Amino acid sequence: MARKPRIHYEGALYHVICRGNNKEYIFENEEDKEEYRKIIIKYKKKYGFTLYAYCIMDNHVHMLIEVEKIPLSKIMKGIQQVYTQRYNKKYERTGHVFEQRYKAQLCKKNEYLLNLIRYIHKNPVKAKLNKGINYNWSSHNEYLNKANLRITDVKFPLECFSYNNEEAIKRYLLFMGEEESIDKEKWQIDQNEVKQSKNYQNKEKKIKFLEIIKCIEVITGINIEDVKGSTKNRRISDIRKAIIILNNKYGDYNNKMVSEYLQIDPTTVSQIVNGRYSKSELLTKIIEEFIQMSSCHA
Repeated sequence: MARKPRIHYEGALYHVICRGNNKEYIFENEEDKEEYRKIIIKYKKKYGFTLYAYCIMDNHVHMLIEVEKIPLSKIMKGIQQVYTQRYNKKYERTGHVFEQRYKAQLCKKNEYLLNLIRYIHKNPVKAKLNKGINYNWSSHNEYLNKANLRITDVKFPLECFSYNNEEAIKRYLLFMGEEESIDKEKWQIDQNEVKQSKNYQNKEKKIKFLEIIKCIEVITGINIEDVKGSTKNRRISDIRKAIIILNNKYGDYNNKMVSEYLQIDPTTVSQIVNGRYSKSELLTKIIEEFIQMSSCHA
């Protein structure tokens, strides 16, 4: 029987698990783990996906990936094939290194992103490894701003705790210390759930984009027409960033729709959604006031 194709849409979040063939080790030493991490970096640059968390264990790997235009199948094919070739050459062997197909669970981002990150980062704790949560081959230390190599997109998850970086890290650590209390099956999106939405948009997003726009106008006193199109004005740029960030977290527009409304390049929207932007007092103020406006959450 042919395999069902994986569901793909821009913004889909997957918990990816890659296991060794016959549950065997796929990483013999730290050098192998570093090699795999370098391959992740290579394909992240090539295909532009978002990586929220990873953990490289001896016989399996966890990754939390949000895709854009390139489907997960193409991303994982590249990563797995390159590592298999290098592993087999290094150890003078042939055949499979990984199970024939990686496991990928399509997950609910808004509700369970942080829980999934915690689940992945706690794998070394469950395995009773010496360093536990501070295991070298996970993205946990990147969230603490302690890692030398940074490949994970930590900005958005940390901002779910606070827009102040120090406070966000404190709250993240407290969260990591809590017990996991949810059923893993609840993380996953059923295929029927996805098919019910023509554009495969996240059903958990409650606020209409135009309601977000109205709130921004109230907070800033600006006519929203003034933020459309290209600009070098810092204030307008910050207001536009706030619109993109708040829509990504709460709104019902996809990136393409936002870029068309604001009359800007889709790449700009994508970069901001993925946390590649500079902060400012105005940006923080807009976001905090939006959150406090009960009318926007009604």
